[in-house]
Amino acid sequence: MSEAPERNLALDIVRITEAGALASARWLGRGDKNAGDNAAVEAMRVSFSTLNIKGRIIIGEGEKDKAPMLHNGEGVGGGEGPELDVAVDPVEGTNLLAYGRPNAISVVGVAPKGSMFNPGPSFYMQKLVVGHEAKDVIDLDAPTKVNLANVAKALGKSVQDLVVFMLDKPRHERLIEEVRAAGARIQLQTDGDVIGALMAVDARSEVDIMMGTGGTPEGVLAACAIKGMGGQILGRLNPQSYVEKEAINDAGIDAREVLTVNDMIRSDDAFFAATGISGGDFLHGVKYSSKYAVTHSLVLRCKTGTLRYLESYHNMDRLSKISAIRY
Repeated sequence: MSEAPERNLALDIVRITEAGALASARWLGRGDKNAGDNAAVEAMRVSFSTLNIKGRIIIGEGEKDKAPMLHNGEGVGGGEGPELDVAVDPVEGTNLLAYGRPNAISVVGVAPKGSMFNPGPSFYMQKLVVGHEAKDVIDLDAPTKVNLANVAKALGKSVQDLVVFMLDKPRHERLIEEVRAAGARIQLQTDGDVIGALMAVDARSEVDIMMGTGGTPEGVLAACAIKGMGGQILGRLNPQSYVEKEAINDAGIDAREVLTVNDMIRSDDAFFAATGISGGDFLHGVKYSSKYAVTHSLVLRCKTGTLRYLESYHNMDRLSKISAIRY
């Protein structure tokens, strides 16, 4: 692993997620997910070039649906400073953005070189995410009702009080039935499981636990935040096709292993930033006025556990002159 960064990089990388949000938010509800993603990628690539880091993209989301992306293996940063593994999703929830639905966000996580789990050809992961109070009571192989009962006890609630976040996908039909049978409540979202993981570990949110299969890259991205917030993510690769399964086997990755937050991010010197694009209860979306654009972001330094919520006012006339963002 490379030498740990001395400064709080969360306050640097939030400028990157802000750039991604500002550039992509113009495509809200316009039905073109690639155009919004491409705008965010261009703006974020320019913003990365201003940072004094030697970054390497470990996770460049977009590969599984051939969307525009910051490519896996791509170098980012000014070429000087700490060597970092970088996970990035310019628009987490491209469909949410394209169809004007809430909770699309722009996300970046960084950690010292060699400390971030590289999912390789894995696209999908079974996940279980909880906050600090319940981090020691979950088991990925336990029955759903047992996990819910243990989490409820740890939180001092009844199972009927719990809110479970899941993606509304056909693969979750049985899991949804099990959660309902146990008596817990469910919050379903069509896309965007990073936001679900964040809500599960944030005390401000009504979500208590996230369950189900989502993206492997998104799992590692979320782990940057979960680690700093003292929560837990348990994950196991869950290929959804024969091609993906064979690619994982060929890469020598053990798909049976249960990964913890400390397996996904093996250093306390990790940093995370997310900026809202399309809005929602967790992070408000980009708001434009005649002169300013307003963004809302979450930034986190894992070593200290310091979590900041930032409301930023961007002078778009000035910003458009020095960035890839156009007003």
